Amino acid sequence: MIQKLLIANRGEIAVRIIRACREMGIATVAVYSEADQDSLHTQLADEAVCIGPAPSKDSYLNMERILSAALVTGADAVHPGFGFLSENARFAEVCEKCNLTFVGPSSEVIRALGNKQVARNTMVSAGIPVIPGTDHPILDEKEGAKEADRIGYPVIIKAALGGGGKGMRTAWTREEFSQAFLTAKKEAESAFGDGTMYIEHFVEHPRHIEFQILADSQGHVIHLGERDCSIQRNHQKMIEESPSAAISPRLRKVMGKAAVGAAKAAGYVNAGTIEFLLEGNGKFYFMEMNTRIQVEHPVTEFVTGLDLVKEQLRIASGLPLSVTQKEVQLSGHAIECRINAENPKKGFRPSPGKISEVHFPGGNGVRVDTGIYSGYQVPPYYDSMVAKLIVHGKDRAEAIAKMRSALGETILDGIDTNIDYQYEILSDPDYQAGNFDIEFLNTHRIGGISNGL
Repeated sequence: MIQKLLIANRGEIAVRIIRACREMGIATVAVYSEADQDSLHTQLADEAVCIGPAPSKDSYLNMERILSAALVTGADAVHPGFGFLSENARFAEVCEKCNLTFVGPSSEVIRALGNKQVARNTMVSAGIPVIPGTDHPILDEKEGAKEADRIGYPVIIKAALGGGGKGMRTAWTREEFSQAFLTAKKEAESAFGDGTMYIEHFVEHPRHIEFQILADSQGHVIHLGERDCSIQRNHQKMIEESPSAAISPRLRKVMGKAAVGAAKAAGYVNAGTIEFLLEGNGKFYFMEMNTRIQVEHPVTEFVTGLDLVKEQLRIASGLPLSVTQKEVQLSGHAIECRINAENPKKGFRPSPGKISEVHFPGGNGVRVDTGIYSGYQVPPYYDSMVAKLIVHGKDRAEAIAKMRSALGETILDGIDTNIDYQYEILSDPDYQAGNFDIEFLNTHRIGGISNGL
């Protein structure tokens, strides 16, 4: 079993992992940048090591400093959390070479699935439904245009090694393709250092459905149901829920089987997420696989009763899954709202600064994952998410009512947040009726803000 774990991350996910380790008797090492010296995760961990200046490239993305901290403190494992180095195959590989257990899949699997084109081809070979698209890397505009004509418009152009909505553009017609391709390629080169692209048919008005999977080194692979992540702005998720109002028991069984098949085809071990696009007619397509714990994992924990971080640590220690597929039962409904330090009425402008007062809600079925506290200084260098509010009810209607109540009770003074905006989304009749897709914020005027801008 893992004895001492270094968490190569910050904020609420670092706090979340530390708490799971405490319950399991695993010692923890936090790493922090100079800007995060007073962060909650540095105070909760058994040890804390400064790894550099505030910019991510000098701290949370600096492999050498993170690995040095692990070796100096005697850690025998590293948990990457999400973001930063969590899906970096080179980081996982170096951990392996340093005899550090990487809490996640192998570097070979991360490398294969991190390239969207390779991942796509793997799924095609396994018989998993995929969106019509290219089967090889696209390096230049002319070749891309020919492929787009073959696939059929509209098409979406994506960075092969990308994520987070960067390096992604939609071309609705042949005339729009050139500009869309060049813009996406330039953005991909800037964000990921690689301009390799791939192209696929753009599925109009789908829902974004992802299946949580767990796989151990003994060959057991299970799924824990789905999460609906369709409420998103600029490809960034805002509200997630489980189960999805659009998924019937029969469709869940079919999609779950496909998700498990996808994980097996990739030779996957640990926790991961298979992401699909779901059309209104029930057809679904593989989109990508995330080789890490997800921001929205708490909604799955609420409806299954499983602790996904503990499962990750068990699997990384060589232990089998704690449950079988037959033992997984979905109970009730869970919703998560991401609380960001930003001002929706000013173009969602980030709002770093000192939090003068904090009050989070409580009660039955209410959970808050955060790394902030009264007096905490939200730094301007990292993602704007400062907390996750998660609720669980006996059904979707109760979960929505509980979330609206919880949002109304939440106080974060000193900074701007998207709390009111989230409240307005949950109050919208179409959202409450389950009538939405990934274009929801582009087709609804929420809180007086049109098109989510």
